[in-house]
Amino acid sequence: MNLNEQQKKAIEHFKGPCLVIGTPGSGKTRVITERVRYLVEEKGVKNTNILVITFTKAAAVQMKKRYESMMGDASKRVYFGTFHAIFFTILKYAYHYTADNIIRDDTKRQILKELINKEDIEIQDENDFLNDIEGEISRVKGEMIELQHYYSPNCPGESFRRIFTGYQKALQGRKLIDFDDMLVYCYELLKAREDIRQMWHKQYPYILIDEFQDINKVQYDIVKMLAAPENNLFIVGDDDQSIYGFRGAKPDIMKQFLKDYKDSKRYVLGINYRCSGAIVERAAKLIEKNENRLSKKLTAENEYGEEIEIKEFNKISEECENIRAKILEYKDSGIPYSQMAVLFRTNTQARTMSSKLMEFNIPFVMKERIPNMYDHWIARDIITYIKIAQGSRERADFLRIINRPKRYVHRSAFTESVVDIEELKKYYEDKEWMIERFEQFQYDLKMLSNLKPYPAINFIRNGIGYDDYIKDYAEYKGVRADEMMDFLDELQEEAKGYDNFEEWFEYIRSYSEELKEQAVKSRMLSNGQEQSDAVLLMTMHGVKGLEYECVFIPDANEGVTPHSKAVLDADMEEERRMFYVAMTRAKKHLHIYYVKERFNKDADVSRFVYEIQNKDFEKVQMEKEELRAKRTLIAEREKRDFKYSKAQKQVSSKQYVFGQTNIRYKKQG
Repeated sequence: MNLNEQQKKAIEHFKGPCLVIGTPGSGKTRVITERVRYLVEEKGVKNTNILVITFTKAAAVQMKKRYESMMGDASKRVYFGTFHAIFFTILKYAYHYTADNIIRDDTKRQILKELINKEDIEIQDENDFLNDIEGEISRVKGEMIELQHYYSPNCPGESFRRIFTGYQKALQGRKLIDFDDMLVYCYELLKAREDIRQMWHKQYPYILIDEFQDINKVQYDIVKMLAAPENNLFIVGDDDQSIYGFRGAKPDIMKQFLKDYKDSKRYVLGINYRCSGAIVERAAKLIEKNENRLSKKLTAENEYGEEIEIKEFNKISEECENIRAKILEYKDSGIPYSQMAVLFRTNTQARTMSSKLMEFNIPFVMKERIPNMYDHWIARDIITYIKIAQGSRERADFLRIINRPKRYVHRSAFTESVVDIEELKKYYEDKEWMIERFEQFQYDLKMLSNLKPYPAINFIRNGIGYDDYIKDYAEYKGVRADEMMDFLDELQEEAKGYDNFEEWFEYIRSYSEELKEQAVKSRMLSNGQEQSDAVLLMTMHGVKGLEYECVFIPDANEGVTPHSKAVLDADMEEERRMFYVAMTRAKKHLHIYYVKERFNKDADVSRFVYEIQNKDFEKVQMEKEELRAKRTLIAEREKRDFKYSKAQKQVSSKQYVFGQTNIRYKKQG
């Protein structure tokens, strides 16, 4: 493609700070590589004085290859690398760090496990809790938050502070650092040692940064120090594609750059060379709803093309079946599987779709791990109830579920590795109310043993009271119960097609094995060890920077996308940016689907679907609420009329009986 006016101006920028807004498909990678060539060939800048920073190793390698193909041998000394690689290089020269000083993931988790076990915290799923704590530690470091001012959403504040402090002491004691320490230590080093900062500035007086909207506070502060005083900072990013808020990235950081460098040049790459005109037009309508954004106009170089398909389905199963059929239709038309992507808001959504593709032997790959729903702590609780109903008497099984819901049975009651319920009764023989609970428990197990999987889960939830336990647990943790209830609904729905527990357990086993095989295959594909024509299943977070001929966005429903956790305006705007990123991955064919019902509950179409269609979401919602209110009123009136009619019939019946009795009395009289 020929360079447009804004691309040319950006490429020919020489000295001083420069902000390039690179909208989706606007050729920002070419602008970066062409600008490096321009500096070397036209301005005589040495290769070794240019530093190009991006966020992932894959992006750095891809950009380096593109530049090398353009420049040949002359390119080899330009440094293309990630933030972590560059900052670690600085630390390596200052502190003589080697790769052995970087903590391994398994070591990190073991340290955190030991620290967490010292705290009195109720944990349902250790793996999820560890992930949450790791994320929090990373956020505190990346945003340079004062520990005493940080509020943890996952555990008491004092507990988190002890875990954080203990973790840092363990790292220092072993002379180890994690990836976040690389940033923090580099910042502290450059701030304290002006001589070292000047040395690196002289080495790299020209700095180019890709995906600038993903930068966090500490990364930005380091870059500013490295660039001063000439400030030859050439940054490329798009605040509309800032979707990593959980890592500390914020769209405001691009506005902050303009404030920090008031003399900076600004160029907007607003022409999309990737997507059809229809996709660009609809995506622009969506993202314009965000208020916190830099103004920009989006246009398409390609022809308008086919309209986006926006379609409603009754259930998720119908939605998945339609995607499967469309995939095969596209494949028959000559489009390879590898040019098709199904994009989800969260990786848990991929479960049903992956099962459908497995069923029809359609190859797929997911670079992010598809979580096995049967490994979830709630699923393990349900399965454990069934195992005990089928005869298991293992102590670990009883300890897992005996107080879910609360029966107030103490661990000390389980004195043997094999549990005898009659012995438990003897342990509590002086407490009649406890004996009654054990008898109820025995009755529940007997009932459970005679049920099929679907009604069995329903009985555990409503008959035994597991749903009440989940509500109590959610209240205790200060979290919403909705997602846990949705998971239970999904688990119950998955069990619907099985006549007995043996069949269901066999499915769980085979499904788990297939997921493991898929994980190995996905790792090989992502590492480039194997090439395969496979459909991509990926989250909206993971797909940024990629593009496909055909893109499917299923479950475009309120509570899914935007996610139910998005409460604040800033959260809602990030959700909208994610949907925008997902839409703009498609070159020609974009399908957005939503369902009327999710796991036996009514589901509302996403506000983003209305915004794409230029409809007023608030107005539509008000109309829906009015309609629902009318239906409720009619239903209540019909219920009242029915009760009145029934009462009238009862009165009439009594009058008839009374009349017949009078007639008999008169005859007898």
